[in-house]
Amino acid sequence: MVEELDVKAAEELIDFIQACPSMFHTTRTIAAEFDRAGFTRLAEGDAWELSAGGRYYTTRNGSSIIAFKVGERAVAEGSYHFQVTASHGDSPTFKLKALPLIEGPEGMLRLNVEAYGGMIDYTWFDRPLSIAGRVLVEVDGRVESRLVAPDRDLVMIPSLAIHLDRSVNDSFSPNRATDIVPLVSAGELTAEGFDELIAREAGVERTQILARDLFLVSRVPARVWGAAREFVSSPKLDDLMCAFTSLKAFMAAENPASVNVYCCFDNEEVGSNTKQGAMSTFLPDALTRLTAALGLTPEDYRRALAKSMMVSCDNAHALHPNKTDKYDGQNRCHLNGGIVIKEAANQHYCTDAFSRAAFIAVCRRAGVPYQTFANRSDMAGGSTLGNLSNIQASMHAVDVGCPQLAMHSSYETAGTRDVRLATQALQAFFEANMVIEGAESVRFC
Repeated sequence: MVEELDVKAAEELIDFIQACPSMFHTTRTIAAEFDRAGFTRLAEGDAWELSAGGRYYTTRNGSSIIAFKVGERAVAEGSYHFQVTASHGDSPTFKLKALPLIEGPEGMLRLNVEAYGGMIDYTWFDRPLSIAGRVLVEVDGRVESRLVAPDRDLVMIPSLAIHLDRSVNDSFSPNRATDIVPLVSAGELTAEGFDELIAREAGVERTQILARDLFLVSRVPARVWGAAREFVSSPKLDDLMCAFTSLKAFMAAENPASVNVYCCFDNEEVGSNTKQGAMSTFLPDALTRLTAALGLTPEDYRRALAKSMMVSCDNAHALHPNKTDKYDGQNRCHLNGGIVIKEAANQHYCTDAFSRAAFIAVCRRAGVPYQTFANRSDMAGGSTLGNLSNIQASMHAVDVGCPQLAMHSSYETAGTRDVRLATQALQAFFEANMVIEGAESVRFC
């Protein structure tokens, strides 16, 4: 049964998502959480000084963030290792091009956008949208980044009336170059006026803007709903739900024997192979610098990786009540059933028998429910960031996520209870004193 604590957790998730209209805002929101908790910010361009018992975080590109809790006993002889969660802060949307304004026809003003990730296109029509991201501006002889997110309904992508397309309900396949062109003005606003609007949000003049990374944002309000309040719906549940639950777990957990690591990467939805993505050097750079700053050696780092484990956190496909034939008959998951362990023979998920067993043992020891997901054998399915991150920093890894419906829609649905259940499972992982010996055994001390 859904409890008040479940609803409260879901409402906290909604508040978090509201504060994260772009991946840049997500990193800022998470960093602010660390600042309030007394973490020390480490700039990548500075020398790092760390100590056992310390709490630290670092960012890259303003859109990815990694944090550490160094346990008091974590650097003891022979015990140094990492327990890591990795999620992502970006979601499928549409990005404004460098020259984003289309003037006309007949005085109208529209936006020239392109797809960022693999979204369900039709879900972006006929709903209030805004814009969010960063602009690079020139101020007092230097270039600096400013985040913008106008808190108002600015644009919309209107559908064509059924009277002008009688076949629309037979097949709707919008052309991204001609149909997905957001409307900004019917004639009241000029191109210069739109640029001035963005400049005001950034606190500068229009001529000071040099470049921008701006994205469409759905303005449909998130909500908890259902006869028993068992659903939570919102934009960007994939993957801000996992970014949030792993953050809550990381903040609540204490483990004096481990270096607990929280990661939230950018660019998962477009392949992760950027300087700030999961496939970049960001994680190994951070872990090697952490190791050196603690007075340990490259050899200690390599030994630590062999004894470490990552939980890759990215949402899973819950059983759709109208499309049950799209799922494997046995390996399927349900809303409000708890965190999902995902596995695929093609290794698009990083789970194997060892990592599955280790994570199941953690959940059982904590009394937390878990579920299983695998794709139908005749369907390719998706992929995520765990196996890509492992290319750079190889350790045991398991793919998990919260079950949800309508993944990559502009408005997604999950289970209210799963917010708290996922947090409990991930907190149990961070708190487990795991002693991994190759791929032969894991002990809990």
